[in-house]
Amino acid sequence: PLFAIARGSGDKARAGLILNLACTLLLCCAGVLMVIGLLFARPILVLFGASPEALQYALPYLMLYLLGTYPSMLTTGLNPFINAQGYATAGMLSVVIGAAANLVLDPVFIFVLGMGIRGAAAATVLSQLLSAAFVVYFLRCKSEYRVQPLPLRQLPANRRCIGDIVSLGTAGFIMQLTNSVVTICCNNVLSVTGGDVYISVMTIISSVRQMVETPIYAITEGSSPIISYNYGAGNSNRVRRAYRLLLTCSVCYAMLFCLLIQLFPGVFAAIFTSNAELLTFTKPMLRIYTLALGLFGIQIACQMTFTSLGNAKASIIVAVMRKFILLLPLIYIMPHLYTTDLTKAVFMAEPVADVLAVAFTGVLFFFEFRKALRAMPKSEKKS
Repeated sequence: PLFAIARGSGDKARAGLILNLACTLLLCCAGVLMVIGLLFARPILVLFGASPEALQYALPYLMLYLLGTYPSMLTTGLNPFINAQGYATAGMLSVVIGAAANLVLDPVFIFVLGMGIRGAAAATVLSQLLSAAFVVYFLRCKSEYRVQPLPLRQLPANRRCIGDIVSLGTAGFIMQLTNSVVTICCNNVLSVTGGDVYISVMTIISSVRQMVETPIYAITEGSSPIISYNYGAGNSNRVRRAYRLLLTCSVCYAMLFCLLIQLFPGVFAAIFTSNAELLTFTKPMLRIYTLALGLFGIQIACQMTFTSLGNAKASIIVAVMRKFILLLPLIYIMPHLYTTDLTKAVFMAEPVADVLAVAFTGVLFFFEFRKALRAMPKSEKKS
């Protein structure tokens, strides 16, 4: 968003600096995360609720998967800079390359070469390498702005810009972090209230929700460069129009799939398991877990707009509110409030948190969005 805002305002030097700083920070963070992961792989998996039986599969997978940290972070982190310059087809192609390669390489490594779980990890890493190679090549040779990592000695001189990047990116980081923390907490509570079978149920339900939510994230990420660019250019009318379109698409999509899951939970659960017993347990819990999914479109549209406008404070508040302040406590509180079925109570925490979070986000957005538009330079505003 900061890159797109700088482009919209005509500040090409700042836009280029943001791109290069982002690439440098990605490389630094990837190295740190990979080392930490390799050193503490086993305790991390145990923290996430992996049983001794699961560790024999999870540990070898993770150790190989971590070797793909650099290409994974470069692809995920730099691809938005392709989209923000208007190269939507190239941005989509970078994702398709990795996905298609993974589909082809998985069966080859797992079955043909007989590598099992390690083959799945190796296929994933190689696919990420292909995507990363395409992204770096495009940003180095084809795009309007050419990426060039900065020497580490130049980072202190750009502290302010780094601070802007980190503060605005913190909201997205919190969203990803809380997803992991919620998984840990849910698995720990479910291991006591329902046992291993309900940990598997939660894994399936989380996979269904992630599958359904992914297009919403795609819609919001596609709108972000448009909102940011026009905000930087002072075009308040187009900012409003882009937000309204984003909100309409997100809500309609979320409502549609909320209805479909309520009507056909078994169809969605069967995508991730063929085990009849698991399906029996999963279907009622999936209905409960996704009761408020239709409201998620409002939540994510408002949060992404905060980010697109460069409003780091509001974006962080919304991210923290939904998961840390609301959902995490509710995971532990609901079993005490709904004592009839302790396991069901854990799954009920998600829709309750969604309703409360959307109410809070809507009120905050009403005031902050108007404030942001009023703050745009009057000389640059366009009707």
